[in-house]
Amino acid sequence: MINNKHALPLTQQCKILDLSRSNMYYQPVEICEYDLNVMSLMDEIHLRYPFYGSRRIRDELLDNGFNPSRGRVINLMKKMGIEALYQKPRLSKPHPGHRVYPYLLRGLKIDRANQVWATDITYIPLAKGYVYLVAIIDWASRKLLTWRLSNTLDTSFCLDALDEAIELFGCPEIFNSDQGSQFTSEAFTAWLKEHGIRISMDGRGRWLDNVFIERLWRSVKYEDVYLKAYDSIAVARKELREYFDFYNKRRRHRGINKRFPDEFYWKTLPLKIAA
Repeated sequence: MINNKHALPLTQQCKILDLSRSNMYYQPVEICEYDLNVMSLMDEIHLRYPFYGSRRIRDELLDNGFNPSRGRVINLMKKMGIEALYQKPRLSKPHPGHRVYPYLLRGLKIDRANQVWATDITYIPLAKGYVYLVAIIDWASRKLLTWRLSNTLDTSFCLDALDEAIELFGCPEIFNSDQGSQFTSEAFTAWLKEHGIRISMDGRGRWLDNVFIERLWRSVKYEDVYLKAYDSIAVARKELREYFDFYNKRRRHRGINKRFPDEFYWKTLPLKIAA
């Protein structure tokens, strides 16, 4: 599909084909089957018990017939981009030189579309590797606005998702994320500032600050990813596209009085933006 010899720039080819720029360089992740099985189980453990650290995750792995060292569990947690989530002192910055912004949502009444957007990244297991999924949701309606897959934890696929969200839905008043280096990077925060969007970031380890997107990860993994066991990144992209269409348009959400996210979004979108 992507032609390196074509006169059209690669970035334009990716935009036409709805592909992330990072996927131009995608190669299957070389990792042993044992580690893949361990990582898949670790993902499920982390989703059930987000407060578990490496010791308790290793205990769960032992109970399920795996015996990796704690050091190996720690390395795999870093590769997957997960850590124990609980209130704790901020002992280190996400990335040297990156500014961390205050959390703006505490006590704020959020009741309309495009008032607050939120984003996060999660790990998606494949049959012979893994990819990362970034998503942007509208906080009030729970509508998933855009998403991208990437084989690396870089900033570009997050920017791709942000570009598309702004192009399709306008700009939110506030954009909330965790303190991951992708979202604290100058490239990402500068793009938000350029569009006049206020930046909000969760307290370190405070998963409840971005609880709605954490619930999205639980839904997509238990209702689709774990059931279907995606074979490849192409299959993952196809299945996720179908699931997110279902999630937005045909899955009722208790948090918005059992309405559909897509319906709630368009009904609460300010008229000056909707027009």
